[in-house]
Amino acid sequence: MAMNRLEELRLRHANAEAGGGEERRKRQHDEGKLSARERIELLLDEDTFEELDKLVRHRCRDFGMEDQVIDGDGFITGYGQVHGRLVYVFAQDFTVFGGSLSETNAKKICKVMDLAMKNGAPVIGLNDSGGARIQEGVLSLGGYAEIFLRNTLASGVIPQISAILGPCAGGAVYSPPITDFVFMVDKTSYMFVTGPDVIKTVTHEDVSKETLGGAMTHNSVSGVAQFIAGDDGACLRMMRKLMDFLPPNNRDSAPRKMTADPIDRMDEALDSLVPRDPGMPYDIKDIIHRIVDDGDFFEVQEHYAMNIVVGFARMDGRTIGIVANQPAHLAGCLDINSSTKGARFVRFCDAFNIPILTLEDVPGFLPGTDQEFGGIIRHGAKLLYAYAEATVPKITVITRKAYGGAYCVMGSKHLRCDINLAYPTAEIAVMGAEGAANIIYRRELSAAEDKEAVLAERIAEYRERFANPFAAAEHGFIDDVIEPRETRPRVIKALRMLENKIDTMPRKKHGNIPL
Repeated sequence: MAMNRLEELRLRHANAEAGGGEERRKRQHDEGKLSARERIELLLDEDTFEELDKLVRHRCRDFGMEDQVIDGDGFITGYGQVHGRLVYVFAQDFTVFGGSLSETNAKKICKVMDLAMKNGAPVIGLNDSGGARIQEGVLSLGGYAEIFLRNTLASGVIPQISAILGPCAGGAVYSPPITDFVFMVDKTSYMFVTGPDVIKTVTHEDVSKETLGGAMTHNSVSGVAQFIAGDDGACLRMMRKLMDFLPPNNRDSAPRKMTADPIDRMDEALDSLVPRDPGMPYDIKDIIHRIVDDGDFFEVQEHYAMNIVVGFARMDGRTIGIVANQPAHLAGCLDINSSTKGARFVRFCDAFNIPILTLEDVPGFLPGTDQEFGGIIRHGAKLLYAYAEATVPKITVITRKAYGGAYCVMGSKHLRCDINLAYPTAEIAVMGAEGAANIIYRRELSAAEDKEAVLAERIAEYRERFANPFAAAEHGFIDDVIEPRETRPRVIKALRMLENKIDTMPRKKHGNIPL
Protein backbone atom coordinates (compact mmCIF):
# COMPACT_ATOMS: atom_id res chain seq x y z
CA MET A 1 0.00 0.00 0.00
CA ALA A 2 2.80 2.35 1.00
CA MET A 3 4.62 1.53 -2.21
CA ASN A 4 1.53 2.33 -4.28
CA ARG A 5 1.29 5.75 -2.65
CA LEU A 6 4.97 6.35 -3.32
CA GLU A 7 4.47 5.43 -6.97
CA GLU A 8 1.44 7.73 -7.18
CA LEU A 9 3.47 10.57 -5.66
CA ARG A 10 6.23 10.10 -8.21
CA LEU A 11 3.70 9.89 -11.03
CA ARG A 12 2.00 13.12 -9.97
CA HIS A 13 5.34 14.90 -9.74
CA ALA A 14 6.24 13.64 -13.20
CA ASN A 15 2.89 14.81 -14.58
CA ALA A 16 3.37 18.26 -13.08
CA GLU A 17 6.86 18.52 -14.55
CA ALA A 18 5.68 17.34 -17.97
CA GLY A 19 3.09 20.14 -18.15
CA GLY A 20 1.33 20.13 -21.51
CA GLY A 21 3.73 17.57 -22.94
CA GLU A 22 6.76 17.40 -25.18
CA GLU A 23 4.97 18.44 -28.38
CA ARG A 24 3.61 21.68 -26.91
CA ARG A 25 6.95 22.45 -25.28
CA LYS A 26 8.63 22.01 -28.67
CA ARG A 27 6.13 24.48 -30.11
CA GLN A 28 7.25 26.98 -27.45
CA HIS A 29 10.88 26.46 -28.45
CA ASP A 30 10.03 26.79 -32.15
CA GLU A 31 8.48 30.19 -31.37
CA GLY A 32 11.72 31.28 -29.71
CA LYS A 33 10.33 30.89 -26.19
CA LEU A 34 11.59 28.90 -23.21
CA SER A 35 9.36 26.67 -21.12
CA ALA A 36 8.10 27.91 -17.74
CA ARG A 37 10.52 25.68 -15.81
CA GLU A 38 13.48 26.66 -18.00
CA ARG A 39 12.70 30.32 -17.27
CA ILE A 40 12.70 29.73 -13.52
CA GLU A 41 16.03 27.88 -13.78
CA LEU A 42 17.63 30.80 -15.60
CA LEU A 43 16.15 33.42 -13.28
CA LEU A 44 17.12 31.86 -9.96
CA ASP A 45 20.48 30.88 -8.52
CA GLU A 46 21.33 27.27 -9.38
CA ASP A 47 19.51 24.60 -7.33
CA THR A 48 17.68 27.08 -5.09
CA PHE A 49 14.10 26.69 -6.35
CA GLU A 50 11.61 25.16 -3.93
CA GLU A 51 8.25 24.52 -5.56
CA LEU A 52 4.93 24.95 -3.75
CA ASP A 53 1.50 23.60 -4.71
CA LYS A 54 3.00 21.30 -7.33
CA LEU A 55 0.09 18.85 -6.91
CA VAL A 56 -2.77 21.37 -7.10
CA ARG A 57 -5.58 20.47 -9.53
CA HIS A 58 -8.46 22.52 -10.83
CA ARG A 59 -11.99 21.79 -9.62
CA CYS A 60 -13.94 22.70 -12.75
CA ARG A 61 -16.50 20.09 -13.84
CA ASP A 62 -18.09 21.98 -16.75
CA PHE A 63 -17.46 21.76 -20.51
CA GLY A 64 -15.60 18.46 -20.21
CA MET A 65 -12.91 19.93 -17.96
CA GLU A 66 -13.28 17.01 -15.52
CA ASP A 67 -11.45 14.89 -18.11
CA GLN A 68 -8.60 17.38 -18.53
CA VAL A 69 -6.64 17.50 -15.30
CA ILE A 70 -2.91 18.22 -15.02
CA ASP A 71 -1.05 18.40 -11.70
CA GLY A 72 0.02 21.96 -10.95
CA ASP A 73 -2.76 23.27 -13.21
CA GLY A 74 -0.42 25.19 -15.49
CA PHE A 75 1.21 27.52 -12.96
CA ILE A 76 4.57 26.94 -11.26
CA THR A 77 4.98 28.74 -7.94
CA GLY A 78 7.59 28.74 -5.19
CA TYR A 79 10.64 30.48 -3.83
CA GLY A 80 14.37 30.55 -4.39
CA GLN A 81 17.30 32.93 -4.47
CA VAL A 82 18.67 35.64 -6.76
CA HIS A 83 22.25 36.67 -5.89
CA GLY A 84 21.87 34.68 -2.68
CA ARG A 85 18.76 36.56 -1.53
CA LEU A 86 15.24 35.21 -1.07
CA VAL A 87 12.65 35.85 -3.81
CA TYR A 88 9.23 34.41 -4.57
CA VAL A 89 8.30 33.51 -8.12
CA PHE A 90 5.38 32.32 -10.21
CA ALA A 91 5.45 31.27 -13.84
CA GLN A 92 2.56 30.61 -16.20
CA ASP A 93 2.99 27.51 -18.37
CA PHE A 94 1.47 28.20 -21.78
CA THR A 95 1.56 24.49 -22.64
CA VAL A 96 -1.20 23.81 -20.07
CA PHE A 97 -4.58 25.27 -21.12
CA GLY A 98 -2.71 28.18 -22.78
CA GLY A 99 -1.49 29.35 -19.36
CA SER A 100 -5.05 30.37 -18.52
CA LEU A 101 -5.93 31.50 -15.00
CA SER A 102 -8.20 29.24 -12.95
CA GLU A 103 -9.55 29.68 -9.46
CA THR A 104 -7.02 27.17 -8.10
CA ASN A 105 -3.88 28.47 -9.79
CA ALA A 106 -4.86 32.03 -8.81
CA LYS A 107 -4.81 30.79 -5.20
CA LYS A 108 -1.29 29.47 -5.84
CA ILE A 109 -0.14 32.96 -6.83
CA CYS A 110 -1.91 34.55 -3.87
CA LYS A 111 -0.20 32.09 -1.53
CA VAL A 112 3.32 33.06 -2.63
CA MET A 113 2.42 36.76 -2.60
CA ASP A 114 1.16 36.44 0.99
CA LEU A 115 4.36 34.63 1.96
CA ALA A 116 6.43 37.34 0.28
CA MET A 117 4.68 40.05 2.29
CA LYS A 118 5.13 38.16 5.57
CA ASN A 119 8.81 37.53 4.91
CA GLY A 120 9.72 40.83 3.26
CA ALA A 121 10.99 39.49 -0.05
CA PRO A 122 10.39 40.45 -3.71
CA VAL A 123 7.83 38.77 -5.98
CA ILE A 124 8.67 38.03 -9.62
CA GLY A 125 5.92 37.05 -12.06
CA LEU A 126 6.70 35.34 -15.39
CA ASN A 127 3.60 35.91 -17.52
CA ASP A 128 2.73 33.78 -20.55
CA SER A 129 -1.03 33.34 -20.62
CA GLY A 130 -4.03 33.44 -22.89
CA GLY A 131 -6.02 35.08 -20.08
CA ALA A 132 -8.93 33.92 -17.95
CA ARG A 133 -10.01 30.28 -18.13
CA ILE A 134 -13.33 30.80 -19.86
CA GLN A 135 -14.76 27.47 -18.65
CA GLU A 136 -14.61 28.74 -15.06
CA GLY A 137 -16.37 32.05 -15.64
CA VAL A 138 -16.54 34.38 -12.65
CA LEU A 139 -14.27 32.13 -10.54
CA SER A 140 -11.40 32.98 -12.87
CA LEU A 141 -12.25 36.69 -12.79
CA GLY A 142 -12.36 36.55 -9.01
CA GLY A 143 -8.88 35.04 -9.09
CA TYR A 144 -7.57 38.02 -11.06
CA ALA A 145 -9.13 40.47 -8.61
CA GLU A 146 -7.52 38.63 -5.67
CA ILE A 147 -4.13 39.03 -7.37
CA PHE A 148 -4.76 42.73 -8.15
CA LEU A 149 -5.60 43.35 -4.48
CA ARG A 150 -2.32 41.79 -3.35
CA ASN A 151 -0.36 43.73 -5.98
CA THR A 152 -1.83 46.92 -4.55
CA LEU A 153 -1.27 46.04 -0.89
CA ALA A 154 2.32 44.97 -1.62
CA SER A 155 3.09 48.16 -3.56
CA GLY A 156 5.81 50.10 -1.79
CA VAL A 157 6.37 47.25 0.70
CA ILE A 158 8.23 44.69 -1.42
CA PRO A 159 9.59 45.05 -4.97
CA GLN A 160 7.28 43.46 -7.56
CA ILE A 161 8.65 42.64 -11.00
CA SER A 162 6.75 41.33 -14.02
CA ALA A 163 8.06 39.72 -17.18
CA ILE A 164 5.76 39.40 -20.18
CA LEU A 165 7.12 36.37 -22.04
CA GLY A 166 4.22 35.65 -24.36
CA PRO A 167 0.61 36.85 -24.52
CA CYS A 168 -0.94 38.90 -21.72
CA ALA A 169 -4.43 40.06 -22.63
CA GLY A 170 -7.77 41.12 -21.21
CA GLY A 171 -8.03 41.36 -17.43
CA ALA A 172 -4.57 39.80 -17.05
CA VAL A 173 -2.88 43.02 -18.22
CA TYR A 174 -3.76 44.94 -15.06
CA SER A 175 -1.46 43.09 -12.69
CA PRO A 176 1.88 43.96 -14.39
CA PRO A 177 1.44 47.77 -14.43
CA ILE A 178 0.61 47.78 -10.70
CA THR A 179 3.97 46.07 -10.13
CA ASP A 180 7.12 48.19 -10.12
CA PHE A 181 8.84 47.12 -13.33
CA VAL A 182 7.62 45.39 -16.50
CA PHE A 183 9.97 43.49 -18.84
CA MET A 184 8.98 42.42 -22.35
CA VAL A 185 10.60 40.35 -25.10
CA ASP A 186 10.79 41.68 -28.64
CA LYS A 187 8.63 39.84 -31.20
CA THR A 188 7.33 37.14 -28.79
CA SER A 189 5.46 39.07 -26.07
CA TYR A 190 2.47 41.36 -26.26
CA MET A 191 -0.11 43.03 -24.01
CA PHE A 192 -3.48 44.53 -24.80
CA VAL A 193 -6.88 44.91 -23.18
CA THR A 194 -8.70 44.06 -26.42
CA GLY A 195 -7.05 42.22 -29.30
CA PRO A 196 -6.82 43.14 -32.99
CA ASP A 197 -9.96 41.16 -33.92
CA VAL A 198 -12.17 42.96 -31.39
CA ILE A 199 -10.73 46.33 -32.41
CA LYS A 200 -11.44 45.59 -36.07
CA THR A 201 -15.04 44.65 -35.23
CA VAL A 202 -15.74 47.67 -33.03
CA THR A 203 -13.68 50.50 -34.55
CA HIS A 204 -12.83 49.01 -37.99
CA GLU A 205 -9.11 49.65 -37.36
CA ASP A 206 -6.79 47.05 -38.88
CA VAL A 207 -3.78 46.57 -36.61
CA SER A 208 -1.34 43.71 -35.96
CA LYS A 209 -0.65 42.20 -32.53
CA GLU A 210 2.90 43.52 -32.66
CA THR A 211 1.88 47.10 -33.50
CA LEU A 212 -0.98 47.09 -31.02
CA GLY A 213 0.76 45.63 -28.01
CA GLY A 214 4.25 44.42 -28.87
CA ALA A 215 7.33 44.98 -26.72
CA MET A 216 8.57 48.07 -28.54
CA THR A 217 5.08 49.61 -28.59
CA HIS A 218 4.88 49.40 -24.80
CA ASN A 219 8.52 50.44 -24.32
CA SER A 220 8.48 53.47 -26.61
CA VAL A 221 4.87 54.57 -27.20
CA SER A 222 2.60 53.67 -24.27
CA GLY A 223 5.20 53.56 -21.49
CA VAL A 224 3.54 50.49 -19.95
CA ALA A 225 6.83 48.54 -19.95
CA GLN A 226 10.25 49.64 -18.72
CA PHE A 227 12.55 47.09 -20.38
CA ILE A 228 12.83 45.25 -23.70
CA ALA A 229 15.02 42.20 -24.36
CA GLY A 230 15.91 40.24 -27.48
CA ASP A 231 14.88 36.84 -26.11
CA ASP A 232 13.78 35.10 -22.91
CA GLY A 233 17.35 34.47 -21.72
CA ALA A 234 18.39 38.11 -22.14
CA CYS A 235 15.22 39.21 -20.36
CA LEU A 236 15.86 36.99 -17.34
CA ARG A 237 19.48 38.18 -17.13
CA MET A 238 18.30 41.79 -17.16
CA MET A 239 15.88 40.98 -14.34
CA ARG A 240 18.73 39.51 -12.30
CA LYS A 241 20.77 42.69 -12.85
CA LEU A 242 17.89 44.88 -11.70
CA MET A 243 17.45 42.75 -8.57
CA ASP A 244 21.10 43.38 -7.71
CA PHE A 245 20.32 47.09 -7.14
CA LEU A 246 17.15 46.65 -5.07
CA PRO A 247 16.49 46.08 -1.37
CA PRO A 248 14.32 43.09 -0.42
CA ASN A 249 11.65 45.32 1.16
CA ASN A 250 10.93 48.85 2.39
CA ARG A 251 12.69 48.30 5.73
CA ASP A 252 15.99 46.79 4.62
CA SER A 253 18.80 48.45 2.68
CA ALA A 254 19.84 47.63 -0.86
CA PRO A 255 22.91 45.36 -1.08
CA ARG A 256 26.17 47.28 -0.88
CA LYS A 257 28.94 46.39 -3.31
CA MET A 258 32.58 47.14 -2.62
CA THR A 259 34.29 48.93 -5.48
CA ALA A 260 37.86 49.78 -6.42
CA ASP A 261 36.63 53.07 -7.95
CA PRO A 262 38.08 55.79 -5.64
CA ILE A 263 35.47 57.97 -3.90
CA ASP A 264 37.71 61.03 -4.38
CA ARG A 265 38.21 60.43 -8.11
CA MET A 266 38.24 63.69 -10.07
CA ASP A 267 37.48 63.78 -13.80
CA GLU A 268 38.90 66.73 -15.74
CA ALA A 269 36.87 65.76 -18.84
CA LEU A 270 33.73 66.93 -17.00
CA ASP A 271 35.05 70.50 -17.03
CA SER A 272 34.50 70.76 -20.79
CA LEU A 273 31.59 68.35 -21.25
CA VAL A 274 28.82 70.97 -20.94
CA PRO A 275 29.05 73.30 -23.98
CA ARG A 276 29.49 77.03 -23.32
CA ASP A 277 26.84 77.76 -25.94
CA PRO A 278 23.48 77.24 -24.12
CA GLY A 279 21.88 76.19 -27.40
CA MET A 280 24.27 73.30 -27.98
CA PRO A 281 23.11 69.79 -26.99
CA TYR A 282 25.17 67.15 -25.16
CA ASP A 283 24.43 63.70 -23.78
CA ILE A 284 23.69 63.77 -20.04
CA LYS A 285 24.56 60.05 -19.88
CA ASP A 286 28.21 61.03 -20.49
CA ILE A 287 28.15 62.79 -17.11
CA ILE A 288 26.35 59.89 -15.42
CA HIS A 289 28.84 57.27 -16.62
CA ARG A 290 31.77 59.44 -15.50
CA ILE A 291 30.60 59.96 -11.91
CA VAL A 292 29.07 56.61 -10.84
CA ASP A 293 31.00 53.58 -9.58
CA ASP A 294 32.85 51.87 -12.44
CA GLY A 295 30.73 53.75 -15.00
CA ASP A 296 27.91 51.24 -14.45
CA PHE A 297 24.48 52.78 -15.05
CA PHE A 298 21.38 50.56 -15.35
CA GLU A 299 18.88 52.66 -17.28
CA VAL A 300 15.15 52.24 -16.74
CA GLN A 301 12.60 52.93 -19.52
CA GLU A 302 15.33 53.83 -22.00
CA HIS A 303 13.07 54.07 -25.05
CA TYR A 304 10.23 56.14 -23.56
CA ALA A 305 10.19 59.92 -22.97
CA MET A 306 13.88 60.14 -23.80
CA ASN A 307 14.03 63.80 -22.72
CA ILE A 308 14.40 62.47 -19.18
CA VAL A 309 16.81 59.71 -18.13
CA VAL A 310 16.16 57.53 -15.08
CA GLY A 311 17.93 54.49 -13.70
CA PHE A 312 20.05 52.89 -11.00
CA ALA A 313 23.75 53.10 -10.27
CA ARG A 314 26.07 52.87 -7.30
CA MET A 315 28.17 55.54 -5.66
CA ASP A 316 30.46 54.57 -2.79
CA GLY A 317 29.06 51.06 -3.25
CA ARG A 318 25.51 52.10 -2.41
CA THR A 319 22.49 52.01 -4.75
CA ILE A 320 21.18 55.38 -5.88
CA GLY A 321 18.42 56.40 -8.26
CA ILE A 322 19.34 58.94 -10.93
CA VAL A 323 16.91 61.36 -12.59
CA ALA A 324 18.43 63.53 -15.31
CA ASN A 325 17.17 65.89 -17.99
CA GLN A 326 18.48 64.95 -21.44
CA PRO A 327 19.53 68.01 -23.51
CA ALA A 328 20.12 65.71 -26.50
CA HIS A 329 16.36 65.08 -26.78
CA LEU A 330 13.74 67.89 -27.01
CA ALA A 331 16.45 70.14 -25.49
CA GLY A 332 15.69 68.48 -22.14
CA CYS A 333 12.22 70.05 -21.88
CA LEU A 334 9.76 68.42 -19.53
CA ASP A 335 6.55 67.19 -21.18
CA ILE A 336 3.64 64.94 -20.22
CA ASN A 337 5.43 61.61 -20.71
CA SER A 338 8.72 62.61 -19.09
CA SER A 339 6.88 64.03 -16.08
CA THR A 340 5.00 60.79 -15.40
CA LYS A 341 8.11 58.69 -16.10
CA GLY A 342 10.17 60.73 -13.67
CA ALA A 343 7.45 60.84 -11.02
CA ARG A 344 6.94 57.09 -10.96
CA PHE A 345 10.68 56.47 -10.66
CA VAL A 346 11.10 59.03 -7.86
CA ARG A 347 8.21 57.45 -5.94
CA PHE A 348 9.74 53.96 -6.31
CA CYS A 349 13.08 55.19 -4.95
CA ASP A 350 11.35 56.96 -2.07
CA ALA A 351 9.29 53.86 -1.20
CA PHE A 352 12.41 51.70 -0.98
CA ASN A 353 14.79 54.16 0.72
CA ILE A 354 17.00 54.68 -2.34
CA PRO A 355 18.71 58.12 -2.42
CA ILE A 356 17.92 60.27 -5.46
CA LEU A 357 20.55 62.15 -7.47
CA THR A 358 19.10 64.69 -9.89
CA LEU A 359 21.15 66.09 -12.78
CA GLU A 360 19.35 69.16 -14.02
CA ASP A 361 19.47 70.89 -17.38
CA VAL A 362 15.92 71.94 -18.18
CA PRO A 363 14.79 74.97 -20.21
CA GLY A 364 11.17 74.57 -19.10
CA PHE A 365 8.01 72.68 -19.94
CA LEU A 366 7.40 71.83 -23.60
CA PRO A 367 5.05 74.41 -25.18
CA GLY A 368 2.20 73.56 -27.55
CA THR A 369 -1.53 72.87 -27.75
CA ASP A 370 -0.97 69.08 -27.67
CA GLN A 371 0.73 69.42 -24.31
CA GLU A 372 -1.78 71.88 -22.84
CA PHE A 373 -4.82 69.94 -24.07
CA GLY A 374 -3.22 66.70 -22.86
CA GLY A 375 -2.95 68.11 -19.34
CA ILE A 376 0.71 69.07 -18.95
CA ILE A 377 -0.30 71.10 -15.91
CA ARG A 378 -1.69 68.02 -14.16
CA HIS A 379 1.05 65.66 -15.35
CA GLY A 380 3.86 68.10 -14.56
CA ALA A 381 2.38 68.41 -11.06
CA LYS A 382 2.92 64.66 -10.59
CA LEU A 383 6.68 65.11 -10.83
CA LEU A 384 6.57 68.08 -8.48
CA TYR A 385 4.43 66.08 -6.03
CA ALA A 386 6.78 63.08 -6.16
CA TYR A 387 9.86 65.18 -5.37
CA ALA A 388 8.09 67.11 -2.62
CA GLU A 389 6.81 64.03 -0.78
CA ALA A 390 10.07 62.05 -1.07
CA THR A 391 11.87 61.82 2.27
CA VAL A 392 14.98 59.92 1.10
CA PRO A 393 18.30 61.74 0.69
CA LYS A 394 17.95 64.08 -2.31
CA ILE A 395 20.91 65.69 -4.06
CA THR A 396 20.61 67.93 -7.12
CA VAL A 397 23.38 69.08 -9.46
CA ILE A 398 22.45 71.81 -11.94
CA THR A 399 24.70 71.41 -14.96
CA ARG A 400 23.24 74.18 -17.13
CA LYS A 401 19.66 75.45 -17.49
CA ALA A 402 17.17 75.61 -14.64
CA TYR A 403 14.36 77.84 -15.85
CA GLY A 404 10.95 78.73 -14.50
CA GLY A 405 8.60 76.17 -13.01
CA ALA A 406 10.87 73.39 -14.27
CA TYR A 407 13.59 74.70 -11.90
CA CYS A 408 11.17 74.31 -9.00
CA VAL A 409 10.10 70.81 -10.02
CA MET A 410 13.50 69.19 -10.58
CA GLY A 411 14.58 68.64 -6.99
CA SER A 412 14.92 72.27 -5.97
CA LYS A 413 15.87 73.33 -2.43
CA HIS A 414 12.28 74.50 -1.96
CA LEU A 415 10.99 70.89 -2.31
CA ARG A 416 13.04 69.68 0.67
CA CYS A 417 16.10 68.75 -1.37
CA ASP A 418 19.04 68.26 0.98
CA ILE A 419 22.07 69.31 -1.04
CA ASN A 420 21.90 71.47 -4.18
CA LEU A 421 25.05 72.02 -6.21
CA ALA A 422 25.63 73.83 -9.49
CA TYR A 423 28.28 73.98 -12.18
CA PRO A 424 29.63 77.42 -13.16
CA THR A 425 27.70 76.92 -16.46
CA ALA A 426 24.38 76.85 -14.56
CA GLU A 427 21.70 79.36 -15.56
CA ILE A 428 19.02 79.71 -12.90
CA ALA A 429 16.31 82.17 -13.89
CA VAL A 430 12.60 82.61 -14.56
CA MET A 431 13.23 82.14 -18.27
CA GLY A 432 15.95 82.24 -20.89
CA ALA A 433 17.87 85.48 -21.42
CA GLU A 434 16.32 86.20 -24.83
CA GLY A 435 12.72 85.82 -23.65
CA ALA A 436 13.39 87.80 -20.50
CA ALA A 437 15.07 90.67 -22.37
CA ASN A 438 12.16 90.89 -24.82
CA ILE A 439 9.72 91.31 -21.92
CA ILE A 440 11.74 93.50 -19.53
CA TYR A 441 12.98 95.91 -22.23
CA ARG A 442 9.86 95.84 -24.42
CA ARG A 443 9.37 99.64 -24.45
CA GLU A 444 13.03 100.37 -25.05
CA LEU A 445 13.11 97.88 -27.91
CA SER A 446 10.00 99.30 -29.58
CA ALA A 447 11.53 102.80 -29.51
CA ALA A 448 15.02 101.76 -30.61
CA GLU A 449 16.25 102.36 -34.15
CA ASP A 450 18.57 99.35 -34.19
CA LYS A 451 16.43 96.84 -32.34
CA GLU A 452 18.72 93.86 -32.98
CA ALA A 453 21.77 95.61 -31.53
CA VAL A 454 19.89 96.81 -28.46
CA LEU A 455 18.33 93.38 -27.93
CA ALA A 456 21.73 91.66 -28.18
CA GLU A 457 23.14 94.09 -25.64
CA ARG A 458 20.23 93.56 -23.23
CA ILE A 459 20.40 89.75 -23.61
CA ALA A 460 24.11 89.84 -22.72
CA GLU A 461 23.36 92.12 -19.76
CA TYR A 462 20.57 89.85 -18.46
CA ARG A 463 22.70 86.72 -18.89
CA GLU A 464 25.57 88.34 -16.98
CA ARG A 465 23.33 89.43 -14.09
CA PHE A 466 20.86 86.56 -13.77
CA ALA A 467 21.71 83.58 -15.99
CA ASN A 468 24.33 82.22 -13.60
CA PRO A 469 24.37 80.18 -10.38
CA PHE A 470 25.60 82.95 -8.09
CA ALA A 471 22.34 84.79 -7.42
CA ALA A 472 20.76 81.52 -6.26
CA ALA A 473 23.87 80.72 -4.19
CA GLU A 474 23.67 84.14 -2.52
CA HIS A 475 20.15 83.24 -1.34
CA GLY A 476 21.18 79.76 -0.15
CA PHE A 477 19.07 78.00 -2.79
CA ILE A 478 22.32 76.49 -4.07
CA ASP A 479 24.63 75.11 -1.37
CA ASP A 480 27.75 75.48 -3.48
CA VAL A 481 28.98 76.15 -6.99
CA ILE A 482 31.49 73.43 -7.83
CA GLU A 483 33.98 72.62 -10.53
CA PRO A 484 32.49 69.84 -12.68
CA ARG A 485 35.53 67.62 -12.09
CA GLU A 486 34.57 67.53 -8.39
CA THR A 487 31.12 66.04 -8.97
CA ARG A 488 31.78 62.45 -7.86
CA PRO A 489 33.55 63.22 -4.56
CA ARG A 490 31.15 66.02 -3.65
CA VAL A 491 28.08 63.86 -4.25
CA ILE A 492 29.55 60.91 -2.34
CA LYS A 493 30.40 63.13 0.64
CA ALA A 494 26.83 64.40 0.63
CA LEU A 495 25.45 60.85 0.45
CA ARG A 496 27.61 59.83 3.41
CA MET A 497 26.45 62.84 5.39
CA LEU A 498 22.79 62.01 4.63
CA GLU A 499 23.08 58.29 5.37
CA ASN A 500 21.00 58.50 8.57
CA LYS A 501 18.59 61.19 7.36
CA ILE A 502 15.12 61.15 8.90
CA ASP A 503 12.34 63.22 7.41
CA THR A 504 8.61 62.80 7.84
CA MET A 505 5.28 63.56 6.19
CA PRO A 506 2.27 64.99 8.05
CA ARG A 507 0.07 62.27 9.50
CA LYS A 508 -2.55 61.23 6.95
CA LYS A 509 -4.02 58.19 5.25
CA HIS A 510 -2.38 59.14 1.93
CA GLY A 511 -2.08 62.18 -0.26
CA ASN A 512 -4.11 62.80 -3.40
CA ILE A 513 -1.49 62.89 -6.16
CA PRO A 514 -2.84 64.65 -9.29
CA LEU A 515 -3.48 61.50 -11.31
